[in-house]
Amino acid sequence: MTANVSDATIRFGIIGPGRAGARFAEGLCGVPGATLTGVWSRNGDRARSYAERFSVPFVAQSLEELLASPIDAVYVATHPDSHAELACAALKAGKHVLCEKPAALNGAQVRRIVETATEHGRLFMEAMKPPFFPLYQRLRAHLAADPIGPVGYVRAGHCDSSRAPDYPLHFTELGGGGIMGIGPYEAFLALDWLGPLIHVQTMGRVSAAGVDTFALFQTEHRNGMAQLHTGLDLLSRGDALICGTTGYVTIHENWWNPVHATVVYGSGRKVELEVPYEHGGFNYETEHFCDLICQGKLESTEISHALSIGMAELLECARAALGVRFPGE
Repeated sequence: MTANVSDATIRFGIIGPGRAGARFAEGLCGVPGATLTGVWSRNGDRARSYAERFSVPFVAQSLEELLASPIDAVYVATHPDSHAELACAALKAGKHVLCEKPAALNGAQVRRIVETATEHGRLFMEAMKPPFFPLYQRLRAHLAADPIGPVGYVRAGHCDSSRAPDYPLHFTELGGGGIMGIGPYEAFLALDWLGPLIHVQTMGRVSAAGVDTFALFQTEHRNGMAQLHTGLDLLSRGDALICGTTGYVTIHENWWNPVHATVVYGSGRKVELEVPYEHGGFNYETEHFCDLICQGKLESTEISHALSIGMAELLECARAALGVRFPGE
């Protein structure tokens, strides 16, 4: 059973009012029956600025104060190095947790979060947005009615060399690198279409700071294979390819904020799918999360605990092959 959920509104507190936190607040405007009522950050000035920008009524002076306040759920929007600690603290305090991707630094940490959620009877979900976008859902419905045969190959990737040297992905102590910053989307796509991971092969480059600046990883799954890439020192477009036995799909860039997909069949027939999104896109995953709370669910069927663990383990394997480890691992 859920607890501390008001009849009318699900009240969110946010931990980490940075870039992802701002996008969450923007998206929450498009979620009926949800409101942002509290914020906490280790940087008090940032928390106050965020509260003013998004009209958040309560700025907590500590994590404990936020978790003791009358909120129903938290959105963890910090860097990956602190996700497990903060998620577990919120769950133990009786709050449901929606956590920015990646859910944690590695598979063991995600398992600990899941165990804590189960022990305390609270909902935990990783904030992996693509499957909730209208285009992605339209594509799934289209392929169910007009299939391309069993999917056996996925290709996806993105490199962004425009990030400034002080961008968080450049720092090992924050859980940085392209694999952790960009790779969760690619890991999701491969696991979603190809099933559980069997094997990973990785090549790449590592910076003097100890984070991967380019990685190419090939993955074998129960139902096929994928080629995935991430990078911080090159620039590439962010489309994706999904191949079946009788056709293939291109999800056009940026595929993780999908708007346009092309389905091509062996006969040469093409089907164009185009569905815009609203409120920045974070609203769709948040609305799903809120629906789960209202239904008394403790796990999402779209982003299951097993899927989050699988994504974390895939990324961990890719990092390990390059020798990328984070403090405390």
